[in-house]
Amino acid sequence: MDKLSINDIKDFLKTMNEVAAGKKDYLIELDSKMGDGDLGLTMAAVFAALDGFATSFEDDDIGGMLMKGGMAMAKAAPSTMGTLMATGFMRGGKVVKGSTELGIAELAAFWKAFVEGIMDRGKSKPGEKTIVDVLFPAAVSFEASAAAGEDIVNAAAAAKKAADEGLSKTMDMVAQQGRAAYYQEKSRDLQDPGATLGTILISTFADFTASLQGD
Repeated sequence: MDKLSINDIKDFLKTMNEVAAGKKDYLIELDSKMGDGDLGLTMAAVFAALDGFATSFEDDDIGGMLMKGGMAMAKAAPSTMGTLMATGFMRGGKVVKGSTELGIAELAAFWKAFVEGIMDRGKSKPGEKTIVDVLFPAAVSFEASAAAGEDIVNAAAAAKKAADEGLSKTMDMVAQQGRAAYYQEKSRDLQDPGATLGTILISTFADFTASLQGD
């Protein structure tokens, strides 16, 4: 598969909305161990808002849809992670603004801008036991796949593997950001809810693109 259409992206966002709703209780449980327990509710709200906006979007500009959809996410749940996720979609959308299709080069640019937006807004970097530790290696993987001329399905599968490995590495990290940072050494060996969210996002994208192969 070489390109994703705007309808493909809309279908992915609908799928992500369904996944976020299905994972709500799981994310609440994880977040309750080191945070305030609202991550599942926040993600269900922001992805419902993004899906709702995308469904009603009538232009063919994928980047414009994602940018404005990110704004809808920010309004739906102006919490820390809600704002970070919204920023990711707004930054990612900005770099592919005007695109009516996304190839591997555009996807690599999107995910790079996505994680950079989160890093800038959250003042975070890899190694701090956050969502960045999952999204950063996934974005690097997408860039490597683009440079190698991989198709979208293989690139997304490789990014999923990188994200999973990133989540595994966070298990030995001490949290440096947010409420989890208060736990210091106690945060080691605990699964970070934000990093888990990142793997869910990348995995859902990879599984979705794989499902299109047979269409």
